[in-house]
Amino acid sequence: MADISKITLPSGTTYNIKDAKARSDIAAMSASKIYIGESQTAITDGAAIAEITVLYNGETSTTTPVAGQFVTRGAAEFVVGQDNVWHKFGDTSDHGKLAYKDFATGNVAAAGTVSKPSFQGEAGSVSVSGTPKGSVSIATGTGTANYTPSGSVSVTPTVTMNTTTVNSITGVGTLPSLTTSVSDETLTIGWNAGALPTKGADTSVATGVKSATATGSFSGTGVQLTGSFTGEATTSTGNFTPKGTVSQPTFTGEAVTVTVE
Repeated sequence: MADISKITLPSGTTYNIKDAKARSDIAAMSASKIYIGESQTAITDGAAIAEITVLYNGETSTTTPVAGQFVTRGAAEFVVGQDNVWHKFGDTSDHGKLAYKDFATGNVAAAGTVSKPSFQGEAGSVSVSGTPKGSVSIATGTGTANYTPSGSVSVTPTVTMNTTTVNSITGVGTLPSLTTSVSDETLTIGWNAGALPTKGADTSVATGVKSATATGSFSGTGVQLTGSFTGEATTSTGNFTPKGTVSQPTFTGEAVTVTVE
């Protein structure tokens, strides 16, 4: 992967990127390991720090640990405290299956039966009467006109527009441009501001409708409509149960046990 450690702006000034310093500091810190290996020397919780033999990356060496470093000894983990004694802070042999989980889920199959509810109520009756069917007759008469079935419509619209003056453009100008290049881990940025468009003559354009009106009239020949409805009356009756109670269902089942480890 290529790196950038400096940047040159259009002004010509070159700046260092702080990440280069951070990488240098991290490299220096990595020389001091926190985990120093598997202790080949017996360690007990609360014991004073002394020289021990450790196995790290397949190599055995002797060292005197400092505060913050830790080792493993079998399944146990020990860390050096600020008081320069060993502190045991972990033992995987003591952990259960849920030691590194926040929660556990499982399925429970409950067995049993639910009783079927029943409904008890009081019967009632309902009666509906009316004239559901028949025929409608429509005819034209010679009396006062009450319906104009056809004719003609005349409309005259009047529209007034809002206007404004805008500037025309005779030259579109040029766009600004940005250039970048990298050489010897230095990023150089170039900038060209471009040119603005050239203004032309003023032009009046419409911006919206200021007002709009329309006048019109309808003319037609009216006729008189007359009509009547003829049908047969009918009555419907029936029974229903409008109110009552529903028995509460019951559940009968077997107890089950759920185990979470």
